[in-house]
Amino acid sequence: MACATMDLSFLSDPGVFAKGQHAEDDDARGDLQMARCIDIQSFPLAPVSSPYTFCEDVRKHGNAPGLMDFKHGTTTLGFVFKHGIIIAVDSRASMGSYIGSQTVKKVIEINSFLLGTMAGGAADCSFWERHLARLCRMHELRTKERISVAAASKLLANIFFQYKGQGLSCGTMVAGWDK
Repeated sequence: MACATMDLSFLSDPGVFAKGQHAEDDDARGDLQMARCIDIQSFPLAPVSSPYTFCEDVRKHGNAPGLMDFKHGTTTLGFVFKHGIIIAVDSRASMGSYIGSQTVKKVIEINSFLLGTMAGGAADCSFWERHLARLCRMHELRTKERISVAAASKLLANIFFQYKGQGLSCGTMVAGWDK
């Protein structure tokens, strides 16, 4: 039997999650925590002289104007590895400077093998991804086999194309596992 120990000390102070990236007290503590949690040998870093200060260095020297001016909005990441996929999405719902919620579920299960992410208008995204789930289930009932990730993505893309120029506010990623 294998046993692993997990450090959950970060749960003792939930306020840590609410602090901004550039808070005054985060500088020294953040660098120390970063150095402790990243094992340089097992995690390849960017091939630059100082990976920890790369963003600040680029902005300071002006080598790539606009590159480090990050826009606000939903952050969605998808990773493929040999055993499947990992989808990561932030959980903040906002409208301009107003933050409506910090706990929005932006990953929608389409079926047991497909996930969709939400960015943009919550109503548009949730409606069209639930509609995609119905279409995928209909495909499964008709053909007696699961729909492929590419086919599900194409269905949603075709639907969105029909509404082009009509104010649909939906940015989504369809990801999953198929044969």
